[in-house]
Amino acid sequence: MPDLGSPPAALLPHSPGPYIALMLAGFVIGILGSLTKTRWLVAAGVILISLGALLLPLAANLTSGHRPPPIDESRGDSGE
Repeated sequence: MPDLGSPPAALLPHSPGPYIALMLAGFVIGILGSLTKTRWLVAAGVILISLGALLLPLAANLTSGHRPPPIDESRGDSGE
């Protein structure tokens, strides 16, 4: 079976800049929708904020191959 390439979530950036920009755009669109009393603009702003703050960063972290090493659970004493 041929390799179909990387999954789409692997294309997401791992730096916070694009997610912050997406959240700020969501706030601007939501505020504009509130000022003009346009419900679909408010909804679009809320969706952009939730994508930038939670969903896309979560997808980027779940698909990254870099896992931190497990935490050593030693207590540092003799265990008595």
